[in-house]
Amino acid sequence: MYAFTYERPASQADALKLAQAGGKLLAGGQTLLASMKLRLAAPEQLVDLGAIPELKGIRREGNSIVIGAMTCHADVAESAELRAAISALAALAGGIGDKQVRARGTLGGSVANNDPAADYPAALLALGATVHTTARAIAADDFFQGLFATALEEGELITAVSFPIPKKAAYVKFVQPASLFALIGVFVAQTDGGARVAVTGGGNGVFRHAGLEAALSASFTPDAVAGVATDEGEMSSDLHGSAAYRAHLVGVMAQRAVAQALA
Repeated sequence: MYAFTYERPASQADALKLAQAGGKLLAGGQTLLASMKLRLAAPEQLVDLGAIPELKGIRREGNSIVIGAMTCHADVAESAELRAAISALAALAGGIGDKQVRARGTLGGSVANNDPAADYPAALLALGATVHTTARAIAADDFFQGLFATALEEGELITAVSFPIPKKAAYVKFVQPASLFALIGVFVAQTDGGARVAVTGGGNGVFRHAGLEAALSASFTPDAVAGVATDEGEMSSDLHGSAAYRAHLVGVMAQRAVAQALA
């Protein structure tokens, strides 16, 4: 690694000052530290958010569940309140990486990083979540902007994410065995405004699938999506799977997710 200074602020206000001065925010470090070890990133100052209590926790507010940005995956997975309200989100968190990753990785870190095969972005899009920062509230539909790109401005911290409670929801992914990321992951949600479907792992970033949403809004059943095609031209292709294979997987995972949501 390159030389850097390390700060561990105890308050959100102190962290914001350091971030606005150019400090690089450190959440769980699952991506950043690996990038630093490979010398793909060389921040001059790390700002560790791990000692800020107001950035952690899970609570219900009205018809939404609010999760602090520094809440680790393991706590999301094990939350009794979340399991009762949005069991699909708790199950998603329980399927991220391995035990070590779930113990260190955080919701906010994953959302801010926006890896194109990450699980949480699919949940945010499908559930119509809102990302809360030190400056504003950003709808998930406006937050994710492509490969590792988000609406976050320099010096802006994610403080929490609020998830509206759906009628039914489920997430199913086809796991890439080496990384445990999603080769394709599909999150389906039945909401008061109709069905929402988000796909991760298939391209340059998470996206909503209009065809699947239209089919499920008409009939929220596995059969309804059986004939819905996915444009393979929008899918990525690599040694793990071709674009055509990923496009096929979207339909398969969507059917399984709907069946799981109805179970």
